[in-house]
This record gives sequence, C-alpha cells and structure tokens, in this order.
Amino acid sequence: MRLGLDNVPRLFLAAMGAFSSGLHASGIDVSTFGTLGLDYRWYAEQTDDPRQRSHLFSLSSETTFLLVDDQDRSFTFTPYFRYDATDSERSQVDLREAYFLTYGDFGDSEWELRLGVDKVFWGVAELHNLVNIVNQTDLVHDPDQKSRLGQPMVRLALTGQWGAFEMLGLPYHRKRTYPGRSGRFRGLVVDNDRVSYEDSHEKRHLDLAARFQGYVGSLDIGFSVFRGTSRDPTLMADLQSGVLLPHYELIRQYGLDAQLTTGPWLLKLEAIHRSGLKNALPYQAEEDYSARLVGGEYTFYAVLDSDKDVGLILEWISDARGERSTNSFQNDLFLATRVSFNDIQSTEAVIGITYDLDSDSRVFDARIERRITDSWSFRANAQVLWNTEGDLFVDPVEKDDHIGLVLEYHF
Repeated sequence: MRLGLDNVPRLFLAAMGAFSSGLHASGIDVSTFGTLGLDYRWYAEQTDDPRQRSHLFSLSSETTFLLVDDQDRSFTFTPYFRYDATDSERSQVDLREAYFLTYGDFGDSEWELRLGVDKVFWGVAELHNLVNIVNQTDLVHDPDQKSRLGQPMVRLALTGQWGAFEMLGLPYHRKRTYPGRSGRFRGLVVDNDRVSYEDSHEKRHLDLAARFQGYVGSLDIGFSVFRGTSRDPTLMADLQSGVLLPHYELIRQYGLDAQLTTGPWLLKLEAIHRSGLKNALPYQAEEDYSARLVGGEYTFYAVLDSDKDVGLILEWISDARGERSTNSFQNDLFLATRVSFNDIQSTEAVIGITYDLDSDSRVFDARIERRITDSWSFRANAQVLWNTEGDLFVDPVEKDDHIGLVLEYHF
C-alpha cells in the first residue's frame, strides 16, 4: 500500500495550529460528509504479462470533516483511502484536503487565505487541461488523467468586481502515481521508488504559481504562470532492469485559458508555453515548446420538447514537439456528445472518441452517471482502443479495452 501522508506533516500541523490557536471553546460547527465506493473493472483481453489480471476490485472512502468557528474561519480535513485487491500501487492512503481558511475585506474586494493541503483546478476544456499544473495527477485512480492528488500550499487570493488574482507557494513536490506490475493501462513498469530530481532540494523545492482571471462581457479569460518542479516526469529507461525511472526537471510554464459564452455556444481555448522539460525517448533533449487546445460545445436545449439537453463537443489539441512529445496529446481530435436528462436522478451520459491525426489510432469512451436514491449513485464507463499501431502511447495498452462500474454511498 502506498502512503501519501508523509508528504504533508509540517504544513498540516501548521494549518491545524493556526486554526486551533484562534478557536474559542464554544461556537464551533462540525459537519461530516463523504462517499464510500465499490469499483470493478473487467478487461476484455489478457495481456502478454501474466501478472496483469482481467478483473480488478477496489474499495474506496473519502470523508470530509468541516469545522467552522463563530468568525467563519474554517478547517477542512479530507482523508482518502483505497484498497485494491489486485494492484498494490493502486492501494493508497492520502490527504486530499487539510487546510485552514480565513478571509476578510480589502477595500471593495475580498481576500482569502488557505494554508495546508488543497486542490486547485485551472482550465476550461473537456478532453485535457493543459494549464492545470498545480496538483499532481493520480494516474492509478483513472487513466483519463483528470484525478489529482492533494497539494501542500499557501494560497492567497484577492477577488472583486474586476476578477480574481491568486498567488501560491508550493513547498513540497508529489510524485505521479503509476500502475504497478499487476496493474493495467501500462507499458513498461515505472519504478517510483527510484525517482530523481534536477534540483538539489529534490521534493522540497519551493514552487511558485499565480493566476489572474478576468471577465470582458461574456468572455472569461485567465493568465497563469508556474515556476518550479514539473508535475510531468521524464521517463528514462533502465535497460538492465527493464523499467522506467521518473526524473523531474525544473520548468517554467505560461498559460492562457479562455471561454466565450454566447447563447448555446461555449467556445474554448487553452494554450501553454513551457521551458525546461526534456522531450520523449529516444531524444531526451531539453526543448522549449508550445501546446494548445481549441474547441467548442453547442447545446440543444429541450430536444424534441423533452427535458433532455444534448451538447455536441469538438476539440483539437496539438503539441509543437510532435513525435518528441512526452504525452499522447500530440495532434488529436476529440468528438463527443453530452446528454443531460435533467431528471430527479441527475442522469448524464458522455460518449466520445479521440482520433490521433498522425497515427490514426482511436480511443472510444462512454460514461454514464445516475443517482439511484438520495444516498446511492452509480457510474459506468466503457473504453475501446483500436488501430493503435504507430501510436507510441496507445499501442502498449492496446489490450486494455475495459468496462468499469462504480457504486457509491453518499453520507
């Protein structure tokens, strides 16, 4: 089982101290909520590695404890637990959140301070969020790269009618999670115990980030900057052991995200320029590059006089490095439809296909989620990969077509 709690003790204790020192003996409201989940995946094919199983079962728990005092200061504590019966690297104990929050007025604006472990989301796209760099990817949770680990941080934000500006100090780097030898959705095994860093401070390098978000009519626009240890590792091959070794470089990233809302249209843009990162094997040379995603979503409301809304999504993502890119989003087209049933069960389905314009590989993904009762809900997804030859990222997992089911209890 992988433990994530050693990542955050000092900042967690500092946040607890800041909160407890200001609390009064009375006037504290405590609330608790969370989810318990049962996750099952069935893979249609057996791989060439007999250690990889066709059936994966896991149990998970995420509980949030919220304490609020009579001055509206609060402390949020969200531990996360997962036990996977097949892949030990997917079993984890972690802190998703553990932060002290206080705020106040600053002229006509409002300031907010968060100290501890938190999550920050930047971006507007459906397929992949280029600008979302603060939190590390939790790859074992879901291969879609959208789940994130909690990040130790000091976060100061100022908001007003003019928009919002936030500054972040990130004192601790977290390693990306990877499937183990028994896990699926992997090529070569990544040995996360042999991680290395460019900076001599290794995981304790102080990273800095900032973002401004403003509004011009129906246009939302954000500018961001990040300087510190990359969340994307360079994977170096160890020929003797046949595994990949993650190495984290110091980088700079400048980001732009924008969304224009006009009637049924949502027009989206994400773009980054990054320096300091090495490109992919076999090149392994430092290369400055740019990447961008452009697209949009058009929604048909009350289709055929029903309660259903149907959205059509089209996005194109490209990376200037081409075949030297360190991720699969080199030159991809994403087509999808989203159906919102607008029923009492909050049913929603998304069906999409990602098409690589260079290699012609395709990834089909279908997801549906629905509440069963006030306390129970389920999610289901299916993923199929085909024509993967020539795609260095998709071909190693071409036998990982699967169906997944998640049953959750909410309390």
